[in-house]
Amino acid sequence: MSNNAPGCCVLLPCSSERSWAVPQRCLGEIVTVPSTDEQPPAEISWRGQVVPVIDFGSKDTLPWRDHRGGAGLVAVVLGQRNEVCQYFGVAVRGGDLGVSELPEEEIEDLPGAELDFSTAAFRMNDNVYQVPDLLALQRAIGAGDVIIQ
Repeated sequence: MSNNAPGCCVLLPCSSERSWAVPQRCLGEIVTVPSTDEQPPAEISWRGQVVPVIDFGSKDTLPWRDHRGGAGLVAVVLGQRNEVCQYFGVAVRGGDLGVSELPEEEIEDLPGAELDFSTAAFRMNDNVYQVPDLLALQRAIGAGDVIIQ
């Protein structure tokens, strides 16, 4: 994923019902996590930091880890400074991870289709994407709130 054009978003599958479009500059890294567990860990170590992991697909049929490779993916989100939780991870479920420039002519706004912790929703190429409210998530995680998963 080396497309660094302005306005590029990472298309991040979080569950069968939730895919995010996240600005590329908001992601620190997509980490491969070796595991034999079917569910992602509650936290990972990333660059010397303990990073909490949220999983929107914990009750989903989409697998978190690849059974052949014995690993799953966690997207590390860079948080706002001066917040209790500086970084958080999101379990990646499914194989539709990608990068896109989000061309305006291909986007259909979907008012009212936002899920929890999202500010907007849109359709592109027959897929619905959520625009996550990363600051609200960061603050909820920092406050110890349980994220509905």
